[in-house]
Order: sequence, then structure tokens, then C-alpha cells
Amino acid sequence: MVKYIHQLPEWPTFTWKPEKLSRLLPAVRHRQGRLFGQMQALGFPLRQEAILKTLTEDVLKSSEIEGEILDREQVRSSIARRLGIEAGAVLPADRHVEGVVEMMLDATQKFRAPLTDERLFSWHAALFPTGRSGMTRIVVGAWRDDRTGPMQVVSGAFGKERIHYEAPAADRLGHEMSAFLEWFNDCEDIDPVLKAGLAHLWFVTIHPFDDGNGRVARAIADMALARSEDSPQRFYSMSAQIRLDRKGYYDILERTQKAPDLDVTPWLEWFLQCLDRAIEGAEQTLADVLFKAEFWKRHAGETFNDRQRDMINRLLDGFEGKLTSSKYAIIEKCSPDTALRDITDLVEHGILQRDPAGGRSTSYHLKDQETH
Repeated sequence: MVKYIHQLPEWPTFTWKPEKLSRLLPAVRHRQGRLFGQMQALGFPLRQEAILKTLTEDVLKSSEIEGEILDREQVRSSIARRLGIEAGAVLPADRHVEGVVEMMLDATQKFRAPLTDERLFSWHAALFPTGRSGMTRIVVGAWRDDRTGPMQVVSGAFGKERIHYEAPAADRLGHEMSAFLEWFNDCEDIDPVLKAGLAHLWFVTIHPFDDGNGRVARAIADMALARSEDSPQRFYSMSAQIRLDRKGYYDILERTQKAPDLDVTPWLEWFLQCLDRAIEGAEQTLADVLFKAEFWKRHAGETFNDRQRDMINRLLDGFEGKLTSSKYAIIEKCSPDTALRDITDLVEHGILQRDPAGGRSTSYHLKDQETH
């Protein structure tokens, strides 16, 4: 009995209904081109800031989809260092953060280079530098071997598990991945944006690794999207948008992988709609970058110490949670008294605003962001 699309005789000959994509695809391509033009008009420094912000979100959210939380400042610092972007103090990043960043930048900055099994193995090894996923030892830098049983996507408590999907057996992986890579590297007559959606689906359906398949699939899609724009400059994040609709993402994947045929029109519709929302979300990135530039222009004549300048930049870049004097002291590695003096000075100069709650829970925000 055929249960998954990779068991169909026609696999992997995907089909879709062009007429159902005839409005959505041109609209997305138009918005993609318009955003690229807007960003090119920013000028080099602001464009670099937008790229840094976008790539940071992409790395963070792709990991969050899998339930893994990375340190924002470590990610941002790692990306800035590798791209040669000035981003304030350079923070050391742990090897796991470095590995995720390495994979994403290799995919997007070297998008013209062929995708090979060796390249995928290096990405996978970078994702799992210890050879473990959590406490479990996994096969790293090679296709899975199914030594512990078939590769399944499972949810639910022990004893009440629900199997959402079972991937092709390990002995098929050499053939499956050869076919996928030959197709991905071929310059066939298919819109590159559609190719990004198909590549994502195809790779995650093969599920060739013990772990990290979703993150690698999203990196492959980002690589294909970079090819669609013929540019390494990333101004929108598909992973950030997928994170906002994680349930919808997994639902459409499961429905597609269990479909009775290889018509993937619903998946491509979802992918294009997700991409459209991601590009729309980039307008907020643009607004944030312009707001930050305007902030520093407005306060160019004022004097801030290094701790204050660093904290203001963190707030401008999307500080998570509430800023308190204790957090300030920890982040800036200073005494509580010094932190409070810095904050009080910023309040007196109209940079920071106290939040309504007081006492031990006193927190602050950038005053200028009240109208942003």
C-alpha cells in the first residue's frame, strides 16, 4: 500500500497546475524585484546593516523552528565578522552558533557553486560539531544508515506517538540524492523561485540525515532564492516567516508527503504565499534600518560612553525582553551602580524612558521607539 509520495511509481516527477500559480508567481517576482531595488537605493552602509539584520533573523528563526534557541548577539557578531561588517564589539560565539552561521553563509554567499554531497556533508558536520543531537550520538557528515530503525517524524508522548512521516530507506539514499543534486544543479527551464520551493520539498522528503534536515532544506531554498536574484545579498527571511506559521508549515508538508499523487500545486501555493509575506516583512527591516540611521544622525552631537552606545545599539537592533539595570550590568560587564548611573544619564538626556512599573522591576525602553 502506497502511503507516502516517495513510494509512488512516478516519484520524483513532480507536477503542478501553472494556471493556479499564474497570478501569485508574477506578483511575488514583482515584489521581490521591487524590494531589491529599494535596498540597492539605500547606499552601502545601510544596505550592509539590512543584510546583517536579515541574516541574523534567518539563522535564529531556522533554528527556532526546530525548537533550538541561539544567542542573538553571538549570531549577529559571527555573521558580521565573516562578512566584514562593522557591528560594534565582536563577541565570541560557541562552535554550534559558528556552525549554523557557516552553513547559511556558504549557501547564500556561494550560491553559484554547485551543490554536491560533499558540500551537504560539510554543512551537516558544521551543524553538529560534537557528533551529537542533544544527548544522542548521530551519523554526522554522511547519509543516515537507519541502524536504529526507519527515519520517522514523530510527535506525542512515549507510548502515544503519532507517526507523521516515514522517509525512504537508507539503502535508497545514494540514488535519491544523486537524482536530487543532478536536478538542482541543472539549468532547466523552470522559474528559480518555483525551483526553491520544489527543492525544499524534495530534500526534506528524502530526509537524508539523522537530524538537521529541516535546517538544511531551508538553506537549500535560500540558495535557490539567491540564484533567482543572482545576488548574495539577502533582504528577507523565509525562515522567519515559516517560524511565524510553523504549524501551517508542518501541516502542508505532511499533506503533501501523504498525497495520492505528485501534484504539488498546494505546496507551491503555500510556499509562494509564505515568500510573499516574507518579502512584505522585509519592509519592517527596511524601516528599522532607516530608524536606526536616523536615530544616530539625530543624536550625532551627544556623547555616550562605550557601554551606553553598545546598549542603545542592542535596543535599536531588537533587544528581547525588558531592559533593567541588572541586565545592563550583566551585558555590559559593569557593577550595578555603574549600570544605574549609565541608565539614569540616558533617562535625563531623553534617550531612555522608564516603563510604568517601578520598584525592583523598573525597566526602560528607547524613548524614540514610542513613535516608531
